[in-house]
Amino acid sequence: MKSFRQELTLHTPTRRAFLNLTPRIEAALSASRIQEGICLVNAMHITASVFINDNESGLHADFEAWLEKLAPEKPYSQYHHNGSEDNADAHLKRTMMGREVVVAVTGGRLDFGPWEQIFYGEFDGRRDKRVLVKIIGE
Repeated sequence: MKSFRQELTLHTPTRRAFLNLTPRIEAALSASRIQEGICLVNAMHITASVFINDNESGLHADFEAWLEKLAPEKPYSQYHHNGSEDNADAHLKRTMMGREVVVAVTGGRLDFGPWEQIFYGEFDGRRDKRVLVKIIGE
């Protein structure tokens, strides 16, 4: 069995953003030369997430609105975590959207269902963050 590891560095200019990682994950899979196996993609920061869904801007706006209702950024004083930091809402949003995804690799390609894409969700941006891509198989 072969193993391939790559880190992606992401930097969003805004506090919150959704980025389509699919082309970068497909490039990593190609570089791995693995034909059959699994691909793990996970956010390496506790205020960011990786998830699978549709690449549709209206849906992304709906995620933003929904998450803001569940865990509003302000007032900062509503959270026990906030003190030296003001990112408690980002931790809660990450919990809702998830840490990682695992996708089957079949015939050297990501084995997606219809419309599926891999996304990075940033909830406390404006600095470098890392995403791990780990591919194992033959």
